[in-house]
Amino acid sequence: MNERDLLLNELAQGLRPMAEGIEWFDGLGREQQSEVLLFLRHHCVQARAVPDDAEEAVRRAGLRPTHTPAVLISHGRFEEQLGKIAGLAPLDERRKAFRLLIAVLTIADARRRKHFCSRGCSHWWHRLSAA
Repeated sequence: MNERDLLLNELAQGLRPMAEGIEWFDGLGREQQSEVLLFLRHHCVQARAVPDDAEEAVRRAGLRPTHTPAVLISHGRFEEQLGKIAGLAPLDERRKAFRLLIAVLTIADARRRKHFCSRGCSHWWHRLSAA
């Protein structure tokens, strides 16, 4: 576990406000932002995000359906679209991608926790609220 992993998981679990996450994300360089988005994309897949998560994630991220990340997540092969979202280049789109991928991770990880980890697990990030 490192500081980045901890922060992103705290954001996904609602233990830190998104405004704090956006401020942190904006303070990163372009390459670091890309790494964070790819990290989030990977963890969304690992948490078993599914296409049915898209609409709720867009809503939670506060995006309009016409924003580029919202359009991408709603059309095409889901895992492929998550990769396209993580690869968005303009700063404004990267901010939206960050919010959306955090929302997807929030939804998918909550489902995983309920179905697979409800009786306990070894995932360190599922013990954050108890820390």
